[in-house]
Amino acid sequence: MAWLCVVGSAVVLLTVLVLRLFGVLRHGSEYKPGQKGSVSVLVVAGSGGHTTEIVRLMGSLSRSYNPRHYVIADTDKMSEDKIRTFEAEREKSVLPSQFTIHRIPRSREVRQSWSSSVLSSLSALMSSVPLVFRLQPDMLLCNGPGTCVPLCAAGLLLGILGLKRVLIVYVESICRVETLSLSGKILYYFSDYFFVQWAPLKDKYPIKNQNWFIRLVLMN
Repeated sequence: MAWLCVVGSAVVLLTVLVLRLFGVLRHGSEYKPGQKGSVSVLVVAGSGGHTTEIVRLMGSLSRSYNPRHYVIADTDKMSEDKIRTFEAEREKSVLPSQFTIHRIPRSREVRQSWSSSVLSSLSALMSSVPLVFRLQPDMLLCNGPGTCVPLCAAGLLLGILGLKRVLIVYVESICRVETLSLSGKILYYFSDYFFVQWAPLKDKYPIKNQNWFIRLVLMN
């Protein structure tokens, strides 16, 4: 009988978590950060082109996005320099920079086998949860690196537990013309705002809540 109680408790807990997740996703479009001040944003930077794209996007955002917390993979050797260069230039033209840079384990290396990536993804998740819970950003912005998936999962967990609603904004990389990246395929169903940059993908994956995000990007 004891095992029945354990199984029953597990089922009840899982059901509650699933219902909470549906509730968080359903009411995501009602959450508008920045209406009463600045927006604390957690930015996921991937290596190479991902970082170049996300830095360019950050340059288009208004001064309302502050502070900015960048997260990069622990094996990424170049992104930190790009971020610091961008923030130094931003400080000259806007306001004193308020940003931090954090490192977590990479979810999946290039050409890493899918079987071994399960363990590395779990390691990334274990690092992402305490980081996101400590920073408690208003918004999480990413453009496709595998590292963004565990970070978004940690952001969703904050909402499921009722601690804070984190808005997830996903902008698919410009190199994805006809198919989404694996991160995009996963986060299309869990993000609040999802954008693609090519017509073939736009036909397959309608843009979610475009107008509001563009309004914030253009805000002075």
